Parts: sequence; structure tokens; C-alpha cells
Amino acid sequence: MDGILSLWKPRGMTSHDCVMRCRKLFKTKKVGHTGTLDPEVDGVLPICIGNATKIVPFLTDTKKTYIAEVKLGIATDTEDAQGTVLEEMEVSESPSTESVRNVLLSFQGSITQVPPMYSAVKVNGKKLYEYARENKTVERPKRKITIFDIELLDKKHDSFKIKVICSKGTYIRTLCVDIGKKLGYPAHMSDLTRIKTGSFSEKNSVDFAIIEEAVMENEESNLLFPIVKGLDHLDTLYVDETLENKVKNGQKLPIPEVLPKTNPFMVIHKNKLLAIYQIHPENKNQIKPIRVFNG
Repeated sequence: MDGILSLWKPRGMTSHDCVMRCRKLFKTKKVGHTGTLDPEVDGVLPICIGNATKIVPFLTDTKKTYIAEVKLGIATDTEDAQGTVLEEMEVSESPSTESVRNVLLSFQGSITQVPPMYSAVKVNGKKLYEYARENKTVERPKRKITIFDIELLDKKHDSFKIKVICSKGTYIRTLCVDIGKKLGYPAHMSDLTRIKTGSFSEKNSVDFAIIEEAVMENEESNLLFPIVKGLDHLDTLYVDETLENKVKNGQKLPIPEVLPKTNPFMVIHKNKLLAIYQIHPENKNQIKPIRVFNG
């Protein structure tokens, strides 16, 4: 059984919990998720099953869409509602809708983030949250991320909801804290839902109740999307029968006359995904396989 399950992750479960449960339901060890969601966050978590586990890094690399709530007046050590309060300030005067929108707009585009101490980013082989739990502080690596779009959805006196479309590696918690700072208040992320990852959205996701029902009817395979759906952000090179076997055998090929617009890219023959190729890093006149699927 090979394919991608668009799971709606419930709150209270880790992403690893979801993988373990899918292994039991689909009766296979070859299961992997595509981008961690914290236990208290719900939303779209694509789960790769069988041969689809080969594309986990490529699906993780897609755009993500979130609905987040920014709470002004309180900062926490984890940058979300679960943490210990570090700072409080009364929101005596609520920022105007116009000022919030202007601040949000200032974060659109390519920005630099410093990941939170309570995160899985590694420094010297150790995760930041491990340092945090030992009350140790270390210099955190800055990272470039992209906010493709950010908009205000709803506003109250001391909180507001935003919709964010961003690149992989974006910490929405940190974004909420930084937005608060620009508005002149300590802040944290009080709520978060991921509504889209790549081509997988709330509309085409299923929860565990639906999966369990499908398993009882022996129809769980009907819930899986083809592997190619997790790669539709990549361009395609179509090949004929002559090249089909070479691709299936993982051979390097001459550079095509018309290069795909993305690197890496899919290689397809008669609607069958054969492989993912890239331009050879050491020989620009060749392309080489990164993953081979044998159709």
C-alpha cells in the first residue's frame, strides 16, 4: 500500500503519535510524517505510507498555511499559551486595525527568524529544548524564511487572528512574538491550526474516526492520494520507452534539451512516476536520480 494520507491531526497528539497509530491502522512500518505539529496544534499533517516515504523531504519543502491567534500583553518562555509567563503588560489601548495591518505587512517577504529555545533546532548536536529544560542558554542560529502572504482575519481588544502562508522552517510562535514587539507589547501565540501543506488542505483531510471506519470496511487504501500529488510543486520531464528502463535502473542521463523549471523534478512515462532527478551537481551536462520508484 503506497500513497499519502492527508490526516487532520487532532490536538493532544504528537506527530509521532499519529505515525504510530497509522502504522497500526495500515499494518505497515513504512510510515512517515511531513513536518511536525506541536501536540496542542491541530491541522493538516500529510502522512506518507509505503513507497511514499521516499518523498518525505520533498513534501516537507512545500508552502504551509496557518491560522494563528496573537495574544498581546503576555510573553511566555515557550512563546505559546503552554509556557511559563515571563512578562505581563496591560493592554490599556488596543492597537488600531490599520496599525496591526501595517505591522503584518512589514513581515511579508524574506525575513530572518531566531528559533525559540523550546524547539527541535540542533546546536552542537543537541536540541534547543534540551538546553532550555536544563536552564541553559545558547546562541541560536538565525534562519532565513519567507512569508508569502499574511493577513488579518479578526481583531479583539488584546488579541487578533492572522492567516499566514509561509516557507518551511517558519516558527509561527516566533512570528507572533515579533509582531507583538513591533506593536509595543509582549506577546505569544495563543492558538494555531495548519489548514494547508502543499496540495493537502482541510478540505481533503480525514480524521482518525474516518480512517478507523475505512479500516473496518477494508477500504483504507481509498483514503490514500497517489505519490505524485505530494510532488506537484515540482516540474516534470516526460520520457519515452527508450529512456524508461534507464530511469528505472537509476542511470544518469544527458541533460534534456528543455530543462524542467524546477530542480529537482519528476520523471514520468505514460502518467507513471518513475523517479525524481536533479541536475548533476558535478557535471552540468547530466541529470542524476535522487529517488527511483519503478513506476
